[in-house]
Amino acid sequence: MAQKDYYQLLEVTESATTDEIKKSYRKLAKKYHPDSNPNNPKAADKFKEINEAHEVLNDPKKRKQYDDMRRFASAGYGGGGAYQGFDINDLLGQFSRGGAGSTGGARGAGARGGTGGGGEPFTFEDVGGLGDLGSIFSNIFDRGGRFRQERYGPQKGEDLSAEVEVPFDLAVKGGKTVVTISRNDLCDRCRGRGAEPGSKVAKCPQCGGAGMISVSQGGFAVSRPCPRCYGRGEIVAEPCVKCSGTGQVSAVKRLSVTVPKAIEDGGKIRLRGLGQPGTSGGPAGDLIVRVNVAGDRFFTRKGANIYCDVKINLAQAVLGSKIRVRTMGDRKALLKIPPGTQPGTKFRLKGLGAEVGDKAGDQLVTVNVEIPKHLDAESKKLFEQLAGSLDLKP
Repeated sequence: MAQKDYYQLLEVTESATTDEIKKSYRKLAKKYHPDSNPNNPKAADKFKEINEAHEVLNDPKKRKQYDDMRRFASAGYGGGGAYQGFDINDLLGQFSRGGAGSTGGARGAGARGGTGGGGEPFTFEDVGGLGDLGSIFSNIFDRGGRFRQERYGPQKGEDLSAEVEVPFDLAVKGGKTVVTISRNDLCDRCRGRGAEPGSKVAKCPQCGGAGMISVSQGGFAVSRPCPRCYGRGEIVAEPCVKCSGTGQVSAVKRLSVTVPKAIEDGGKIRLRGLGQPGTSGGPAGDLIVRVNVAGDRFFTRKGANIYCDVKINLAQAVLGSKIRVRTMGDRKALLKIPPGTQPGTKFRLKGLGAEVGDKAGDQLVTVNVEIPKHLDAESKKLFEQLAGSLDLKP
């Protein structure tokens, strides 16, 4: 079957850097976000697809495996090519279900035979130079060339990843934000069984409920998912009309996320059990949210300390003054400027930084002295008199 090209979906080249992938993803996610297209169901589908592509290409390990299998397919081994042992497109398709070696991917890769197009037995050495393919296949096959049967028991769902941008003050103080994700949910009509409520579910007579059958191919035995029950071990007399018998439905979710105080840009929040649902009664995976902190026009931050710059005029610097400085709290702090303050002087406001654990950092204020660029006649005369009294020649 034809598979989606994740690079095309994200409108980037195969040589794109992680930053380029991230930049394109954010642009497309904003364009196709369901909130921006409430009356366009195709936009929601597109949003799901670009999230799926980003989940793979933004993860170096998954991206490498995806690239390896694309090269493997282009070499003629997949999709009905030279090797008929399994369909590489099915293997590639497992990324739409959360990554190489997943339960869904193994089920899709049903063995149909065991020789190459030229009649020679296929070995994994035939695809040498393709990085981690050996480890990928080892997750699917056992040492005897048989599919791993234990993968058809209860399996934990795949983890999902998402990104959210939060304002600077929310990252410092902590609080709630909303993240939108696309994921599969257990079908609420059949509760994940895949059978229409009230219909009969029986043990598969072909595999005896094991979900696997053994086939002899060219001298070595291949265990493959049962073609009658598709590896489930059960026969559904009447598939659920809502999920078409899969037990899962695709959905776009808006989730409330608690952002901890003083989270750093790029920090991650793990939400247990909010990833893809498990299979055969297995637990759900986790949702991992990467937090991108927006910049602030006044503040910057390093660790627990908050930094800002303020401007004072020449008279305030020479004679001294008191000024009010904006803080991360709901009030302004009073800052005393001593006489003779030099440009670039830093002042420390104790305890007004970010709270990290049970301790608060400081706010550091850098003073910049504004020098007037234009003077009227009277002001110029006064400065000239001052320069004369200080024996300063203009």
